[in-house]
Amino acid sequence: MSERPLVLVADDDPDILSLVTLRLGLDGYEVIGAPDGERAVEEALERTPDLAIIDVTMPKLDGYEVAERLRQHEPTSAIPIILLTARVQDSDVARGIEAGADDYVKKPFSTADLRMRVQAALGR
Repeated sequence: MSERPLVLVADDDPDILSLVTLRLGLDGYEVIGAPDGERAVEEALERTPDLAIIDVTMPKLDGYEVAERLRQHEPTSAIPIILLTARVQDSDVARGIEAGADDYVKKPFSTADLRMRVQAALGR
């Protein structure tokens, strides 16, 4: 694959957004960052990422709503979605899967674990 995969990362915590963006950039991905759920949906519909990593607890739209909206639009309906969150109850995980998420990474997370999950989601 000559083109770098495009990954959308949405998190309202600027430190986490920067960390994930930097790590994925170093791993060879092109990254679009979004500070809230509404912006994440706008970015995804504008550029159609290969993968979305979405925080659950964000302003404007939460991660569940973002996942649901991405699943409703043809260009983004099949992209892998990884939810990133501190919500670790089984009911939260189930809600994320029902909203359309493919994977669930619990905060705090290791960048090595996130890298593995991104590679698995993209089939690399």
